[in-house]
Amino acid sequence: MSNPLNHSLSRRSVLAGAFVGGTMALGALPAEASSGKAFRLTVIGTADLHSNVLNWNYFKNQPYSDRPGNQIGLAQAATLIRAVREERGIENTVTLDAGDTIQGTPLAYYFAKISPAMDGVIHPMAAAMNEVGYDAVALGNHEFNYGIPLLRSWESQLAFPLLGANVHDHATGAHAFKPFVIKKVKTTNGVVRVGMVGFVTPGCAIWDRANVEGRLDFNGIVEEAKTVIPQVRAAGADIVVVSCHSGMTPGSSYGNALPFAENASQQLAEEVPGIDAILVGHAHAEIPERWVENQATKKQVLLSEPKYWGMRVTVMDLDLTKVDGTWTVAESHAHLLNANSAGPDAAVVRAVDAAHQRVVAYVNQVIGSSTAPLKTATGCWEDVPAIDAINYIQAHTIKGELAGTASAGLPVLSIAAAFSRAVDVPAGPLTVRDVAGLYIYDNTLMSIKVTGAQVKDYLEWSARYYKAVSSTTVAAADLTNAVTPLAPNGTPDYNYDVVFGLDAPLTYTIDVAKPVGQRIVGLSYAGKALDPAQEFAMAINNYRQSGGGSFPHVATAPVLTNSQQEIRQRIIDYVTATGVLDASLFARVDWSLTVNGAPLTVV
Repeated sequence: MSNPLNHSLSRRSVLAGAFVGGTMALGALPAEASSGKAFRLTVIGTADLHSNVLNWNYFKNQPYSDRPGNQIGLAQAATLIRAVREERGIENTVTLDAGDTIQGTPLAYYFAKISPAMDGVIHPMAAAMNEVGYDAVALGNHEFNYGIPLLRSWESQLAFPLLGANVHDHATGAHAFKPFVIKKVKTTNGVVRVGMVGFVTPGCAIWDRANVEGRLDFNGIVEEAKTVIPQVRAAGADIVVVSCHSGMTPGSSYGNALPFAENASQQLAEEVPGIDAILVGHAHAEIPERWVENQATKKQVLLSEPKYWGMRVTVMDLDLTKVDGTWTVAESHAHLLNANSAGPDAAVVRAVDAAHQRVVAYVNQVIGSSTAPLKTATGCWEDVPAIDAINYIQAHTIKGELAGTASAGLPVLSIAAAFSRAVDVPAGPLTVRDVAGLYIYDNTLMSIKVTGAQVKDYLEWSARYYKAVSSTTVAAADLTNAVTPLAPNGTPDYNYDVVFGLDAPLTYTIDVAKPVGQRIVGLSYAGKALDPAQEFAMAINNYRQSGGGSFPHVATAPVLTNSQQEIRQRIIDYVTATGVLDASLFARVDWSLTVNGAPLTVV
């Protein structure tokens, strides 16, 4: 539809058309309180923008699209933000973001690595967010991915505070970022002082150890809040809204590696008095509204999370009453708005257009070359260089991350799958888009510790992908995508993993005539039968490690590294740094399919 700012429909019609879920607080305000009039404060929120400003897929060089019909980008979200402000009255709103802003797309990479947003170069996420007019933004863990100098430069370009209450200077112990800010909102019954506090998941200490160790310390969110929230109240805040880059559902991807929880938003609402509402980020979840009762005060705290990439905008309505001189929340509601219901905001588009055009040119430029063609058409039933390349780069990256740690001596393995059978890159020049096409998902790279016995179990599980075959010649459709209890419509290609050895070859055959669970034959490492007790570091993606595909052992295996960097970007970085994807380093036939020991031919 056209831009609501230029549309003849009423604001309410526009916003109702964008409504996703939750409770839209329309109609009259609450009845007048005994000693003062009611007032509605509206909190508008975004989260996990990941440098998506325009509805554009840089890797496909076309507008973003997905099966559910989502559209992305701050420009789309900005149209909805302006519509909410006009309906509610901009003077009655505050606008927040819950972090993960300057990483995630080629736009972010370009202004971090190619033309760093420092020394007068303006970061497009600063230009776009300043145009929107945020009141504050919280740090996300990905803000530290490109180092503290770039982060500080971006911070200096913002026209509003960057909040991180639980981040401390390692040397002094002082707050390294502004912990909170108070905005005065004028009403007909006096001023409401709105305290805005920012927290970031303490997992930064692990995921970006190389950038923050010895420089910044990350306290637990709940632990820090027990000190900071009373300080915000003491500084005069009538209402406290938290922008929290920490998921709703309790738990930590890093287990007990840190004494603080990764996802603490629910716990924050339960355990720390004095908070009225929480804008949630980090988990990329779509949560229109949820109330959590504070254990001490028995008051309901409103929480909302607006998905990611600007797909949704949170609108939290806090209906306040002033009783005996004190403002309090009488009722609260929240809902989400869908960005696919609005066109892009013209001012935001103008703010980033030049940067966007530079990045489009960049992703279409040659960054290296390949000594072999990279094709995946047969990658689901034979060992091909394209999948070997992914595995080699993943393993090579993990080898570097483990250097200097207690796990540095572990031999490194890697897993990868043929996500698409359509990759067909000829030998010769490689563009950024060519390289990115090898890895079409946004998975991030991790490593875990596994044993030889667990590797065998992993491979057996992967081999469930194949149907039982008795002939030595078979059509692909009669071999792949087997139906299983967990995949009643057939096992998808992305759930067939191969395992690659970096320091020495891991070799095996899969006998598809044998029963499921008994198909891996001749499993060897460095030319010898694999020792079930031998330990390895395995490069793995976050989807698989978190349980995607239900592969055995990996979800409970010790996590060795978790940089939270996209694998796609790691591949781009490798080709950019080396200039060549040299197949002689990785392309080899380590696995094959057999039928009762005889080679299988797929036609």
